[in-house]
Amino acid sequence: MNKRTRMLVESAVMVAVATVLSLLKIDLPFGGGVTIASMLPIILISHRYGFKWGLFTAFVYSVLQLILGVDNVGYATSAFMAAGVVVLDYILAYTVLGLSGIFGKSRKAVAIGIAVTFGLRFLCHFITGVWIWGAWMPEEFMGLPMSSPYVYSLLYNGWYMLAELVVTEIIAMLLYKPLEKYFTAEN
Repeated sequence: MNKRTRMLVESAVMVAVATVLSLLKIDLPFGGGVTIASMLPIILISHRYGFKWGLFTAFVYSVLQLILGVDNVGYATSAFMAAGVVVLDYILAYTVLGLSGIFGKSRKAVAIGIAVTFGLRFLCHFITGVWIWGAWMPEEFMGLPMSSPYVYSLLYNGWYMLAELVVTEIIAMLLYKPLEKYFTAEN
């Protein structure tokens, strides 16, 4: 099998695995949810084949996440806001995962890549949380009075993104040694 075909097949399999894992979600009491490291297969591809191929793979994954979450676009009150949800909450938020490979192939590089790309993903959700979802901000959230969409977005998105980050980091570090050849080799 030539290299390009192998890359396409492996990426397709990892996108499929990531998509299935994204559907196996534990809903959190204050909103959002945690998966069983659903984005780790995308991270693995980025480290294995580099960030450029990782961005391509992550973009494909982002389109699937958009298709699965398209109902959320309906909450936007204008076409401009709907475009914001599509671009920031889906396309950009999941495509940034492909940048993880920039940091290298070592265990430390994978841990840093996950932290940085999840931070970028959080930033995308934080922006839409302030800009769009802040209109649905409750009077009280997590037992705290809410008067600022910035605080609300920070708490709402920070809550589930931090949980997702911790789960993904733990699983990645546990799997790194047994899967090291898949993180580090291109063949």
